[in-house]
Amino acid sequence: MFVPAHHNWKLYESARSAIARQPRPKHLLPGDHPASCTCAIVSVMAEPYIRARNLSKIYRSGGAPLPIFTDLSLDIHRGEMLALVGESGAGKSTLLHLLGGLDSPSNGTIYYGGIEISGLADAEKADFRNREIGFVWQIHYLLPEFTAQENVMMPLLIRGVPRATADSESLARLDEVGLRARASHRAGELSGGEQQRVVLARALVGKPSVLLADEPTGNLDFRTGEMIFELLEGLHHSHQLTSVFVTHNLHFARRCDRVLSLEKGGLVPGPADGPQPETGPGYL
Repeated sequence: MFVPAHHNWKLYESARSAIARQPRPKHLLPGDHPASCTCAIVSVMAEPYIRARNLSKIYRSGGAPLPIFTDLSLDIHRGEMLALVGESGAGKSTLLHLLGGLDSPSNGTIYYGGIEISGLADAEKADFRNREIGFVWQIHYLLPEFTAQENVMMPLLIRGVPRATADSESLARLDEVGLRARASHRAGELSGGEQQRVVLARALVGKPSVLLADEPTGNLDFRTGEMIFELLEGLHHSHQLTSVFVTHNLHFARRCDRVLSLEKGGLVPGPADGPQPETGPGYL
């Protein structure tokens, strides 16, 4: 993912300088590796990949505590596509930032498998995000002075991947979102839908296991938003991702495997058309 945090700013600047100096795994089909598929399904249902336990986030306002949520627990299974819904200001984006290691909880722990990311040092957390998590934001945050391809390759250059590899990987991801022909165009020369597709390519170029998206269709018209969400669904399956989407769009939310609503500082089951993965006692 791409978050030029203070602790890796020098790497970010090095990546920018490196650019400035220079002029789909397929879906498994019925019958493909049935034993492996069965084992994967059992594993997904039995053991959550992301585990948040007793999370609290409390800000200060005029010297008084302002709790966003307290004692919140959540299980997310590997391969699951989860939607988080709720009113504006309920804390959905705050929760997503905590899950992505962009902010620290006031209390509680967050595990990815056996790794407690809430306990990592800043540099370790930045490296974990770069390798394991792809982010998609409502605002694209593309660097205007660089081309679409250069924006997509930025996380790989920050990681220290050779330029030739970053070139080929970024072009492959742009091809995957239908923008290979626009690779040399700058952000300002792209439409809103094209900019968001570049963001998707950038989120996936590092081959993350998790995709976190905060209102990925919020700034788009309905038809473009529908196209972006269909693309998100396809990429979720083709890249075998674990995905969490924050959205106000219940039409899109109901297409996820599970919907949770953040209400009054707690998570409650929301409407969903698909089957709900099993959860441990007391954990949503």
